[in-house]
Order: sequence, then structure tokens, then C-alpha cells
Amino acid sequence: MTQIESEAWLSFVLVVKNFLGNHKAPEYQELVAKMLQNFNRLGVNMSIKLHFLHSHLDRFPQNLGDYSEEQGERFHQDIRIMEERYQGRWDSHMMADYCWTLKRDSK
Repeated sequence: MTQIESEAWLSFVLVVKNFLGNHKAPEYQELVAKMLQNFNRLGVNMSIKLHFLHSHLDRFPQNLGDYSEEQGERFHQDIRIMEERYQGRWDSHMMADYCWTLKRDSK
């Protein structure tokens, strides 16, 4: 593994442990920014999902890692509806529509 690959992997592990789990570290924004920087050095393009993550870091709840079977089932039902609506095309419009339904349903 090259030095750049190692740095990208270690920054990914830090994001998983300190942001995507039950614990959100105070410096989570810097961790995500560093991970994206390291992957960019590898030549990896930012996907729509990573762009969404990076643009909305402040919107993620403190208990991001808490997950129940009911939430998982609901997610799969919602995604199935979106896939039918967008006929399997994953793009920024589909992601925006899905996020809008989440915001609308939470009110």
C-alpha cells in the first residue's frame, strides 16, 4: 500500500469511528474534510453521496449510529419507491427528492 493509499484508508477509518457511529467527535468536520482531501489525492472523484455528506455535515444527528430494524425497513421501502419513480437512475434530482420526502415526513 502506498503512502497516499494508507492516508486515505486511515482517514476513512477515523470518519467511520468518529462520525458515522454512535459517537460524533467535536472535530468531525475536519475529519471528513481530511478524508475527502486524501481520496482526492488518490484521484477519486466525489460521488453525489459524498457531496451530500460533505455539504450537510451539520444536519446529521448526534445518534447517527443508532439504528433499528424498523428504520431499515422504512429506508428500503422509501428507496424502492424512489427507484420506481426514477426508473433506476441515481442522480442529484433523485437524491434531492428523497431528502425532501425525509424532511417533509419528519414534520
